[in-house]
Amino acid sequence: MNTRSNETTDADPPGEDNREKRVLPGHECGPLDANFRSLVAKQPFFAGMKPQQIATVTDSALMMQFEAGEWIFLEGDFANRFYLILEGEVVLETEADEGARIPIQVVGPGDDLGWSWFFAPYHFHFSARAIERTRVLCFYATRLRDQCEQDHELGYELVKRIAEVTLSRLQATRKQLLKNIVATQIPA
Repeated sequence: MNTRSNETTDADPPGEDNREKRVLPGHECGPLDANFRSLVAKQPFFAGMKPQQIATVTDSALMMQFEAGEWIFLEGDFANRFYLILEGEVVLETEADEGARIPIQVVGPGDDLGWSWFFAPYHFHFSARAIERTRVLCFYATRLRDQCEQDHELGYELVKRIAEVTLSRLQATRKQLLKNIVATQIPA
């Protein structure tokens, strides 16, 4: 398992020297135009949230792009971000003891990546790799955690959504585990 330092900021993790190529022009964090806020509000993950809550999460957002084969995050990395997929596909994987990668689930447009940002010790439990060119909304989670501490209603809305994602990942992991068990029990 990859383990990195316990960073507590939204700074880019080590090795993020090509971040400029992934952040799409005009999409840095901060107050953004109404079109960007509308794009965030249309994401299934935020369905039913109040306009002020959408504004809060949008202020911590930027748009990024990952090329096919590029790692979005690695298992064990500090989880200071989460992502919503706009276009493309991403495989969630875990690392086996012998270093082999085991695919858990393929996710695509409308799906969430990186729920680990909400729960201590804030480390990713899976790795995420783009299968094809993938555009995402990236949210600075450290900032959002602080805002959830100040606005418990926002925190509750986010934790309800994260619980759904967590359950989905748990079910995908269970299915993959059963698939692997069956595959090892069938004689060649």
